Amino acid sequence: MSHTKETKQVSRSVAVKAAQADFASTFEAFKEANDSRLDALEKKQSDSLLDEKVARINVALDQQAKHIENLAITAAQPSLGGAVMNTEAKSAWSSYMRTGDGSALVSLEGKSLSADTEDGYIAPLETESRIDTALIEASPFRSIATVRRVGSGYFKKPVSAGGGAAGWAGESEARIETQAPNLELLEFPAGELYAMPAATQTLLDDSVADVDQWLADEVRDIFAAQETAAFAAGDGVNKPRGILSYNQVADASYSWGNLGYVATGTAGGFNSDAPVDAILDLIYAPKTSYRAGASFIMNRRTLGEVRKFKDSDGNYIWQPSTEAGQPSTLLGYKLNEVEDMPDVASEGAVMAFGDFRRGYLIVDRQGVRVLRDPYSAKPYVLFYTTKRVGGGIQDFNAIKLLKTSAS
Repeated sequence: MSHTKETKQVSRSVAVKAAQADFASTFEAFKEANDSRLDALEKKQSDSLLDEKVARINVALDQQAKHIENLAITAAQPSLGGAVMNTEAKSAWSSYMRTGDGSALVSLEGKSLSADTEDGYIAPLETESRIDTALIEASPFRSIATVRRVGSGYFKKPVSAGGGAAGWAGESEARIETQAPNLELLEFPAGELYAMPAATQTLLDDSVADVDQWLADEVRDIFAAQETAAFAAGDGVNKPRGILSYNQVADASYSWGNLGYVATGTAGGFNSDAPVDAILDLIYAPKTSYRAGASFIMNRRTLGEVRKFKDSDGNYIWQPSTEAGQPSTLLGYKLNEVEDMPDVASEGAVMAFGDFRRGYLIVDRQGVRVLRDPYSAKPYVLFYTTKRVGGGIQDFNAIKLLKTSAS
């Protein structure tokens, strides 16, 4: 590793540690202010200034957490020159991206690159890998769900909905006739996700600039925002099906094909006397085998409410992460922020808990297509970039919801 790269890594590490120290300090200030607010409430002495202070520090915690996340993403980005594309393919792809000349790509069709002059060109695997890596870093769902790459735009998966019999038998004992498992065929069609980043000709003319990394960085946030919204609440029409789009039933009446939920007991909020009880009930809703790899998802406004809660021993149930790039925890379980989850006042499912790796499947169709457009937004060059993505629940036992409702 060169001295320059070492210096950059040290600088990033120092920045992350400084940001974490600020975050820890702000959380201590938050706890002190919230303790004062709770004391005032117990004495029936509402203090609007304290309420405003807690809310202000809560916002600061969200901002600092986002800053640390951005630092972690930057630190994880691959360095220049890391691609392993062969020289011929790399030169052909670079020529197309920088000048629009796709003649070399046409001659490479059937090798490492595939060409289609009307719809653009399928990016090399190395370029696609950079985009996928950037997405994993920016997408909360991709970090916790199962991601499967397929070669077609439609994936079908047979799963067991229960009903199969099993047992033990001695070496010489007769085996009882076992019941065939109840299999269901789940379908995961892939919809087209697209982004259209713009580049200046100056950037494209710069031979030192890493155009592939620029493309990955530009589409990362757009792709992540669109697909996260779909993974949370998508209707499955030309997009993934989100967890909130499935039928929801009280967990006591749960059956396969539905998502079980736990109610807070209060419409549009948490029980004011015991707000933590519903979250504990949510934790114990999935079977034990699903809790080992379980985590929470909720939006930052719900997190702002939950951050104020204490357990029966007076300890805050939310704890900040001690390591950059790792999520904070709630009652010991990892917590991931998903902005597209509903707010507490919505009386809907504001929180989900479970083993999302076993419960939710993301399907990526191999092949990212890029169409260079130098005409539509002169003097800028647009890169119409498409990726096909599907998704949906693959195990309904693995995920449970928390609804801010009376029942």
